[in-house]
Amino acid sequence: MEYKTQFGSLESYEKGGVQVINDDAKHYAFSNCFEIASISKPYEKVVFGINQIYVLEVLRAEGVSPWYTCAHDEFALCMDKEVDIQLVKLDAAHQIEDAEKNGAVLVQGEPVGARMGWMRLKRGHQALLPANTAYQFRAAQPGVIVLQTCKGDLSVEKWADICQAA
Repeated sequence: MEYKTQFGSLESYEKGGVQVINDDAKHYAFSNCFEIASISKPYEKVVFGINQIYVLEVLRAEGVSPWYTCAHDEFALCMDKEVDIQLVKLDAAHQIEDAEKNGAVLVQGEPVGARMGWMRLKRGHQALLPANTAYQFRAAQPGVIVLQTCKGDLSVEKWADICQAA
């Protein structure tokens, strides 16, 4: 038997699902990051996986995002196309005051601190977004980012819109 790996993309994905055997579909959740990105606004942080305070968010990378920062490390995984990430190490006076604050927050105006440079992520590349560092995504064409983080004020939950119901 021969297997062929097929990678999904924003333009071409096959919606999967859960095959329920002798149970109720409401006991399971299934969603597809490409489908979620296809119906999301640019850089909307849509939760599609959750474990206590930890979440996986999918973002439609399109154009230039606002500046974000976070009190804890986050990880960005490029699932489709290319995404550049600009980084600024925030001055102490501009860092998040509450170290227990979960999830990303918007940086008001231009970030104040030392420019750290940028990273270019292609499909399958992962980047560390360090705590108390401002970051901004830039995508020349629509792509998909999966963000591993903690649930925060910018996390959007729309389970009824993104999960298989039956």
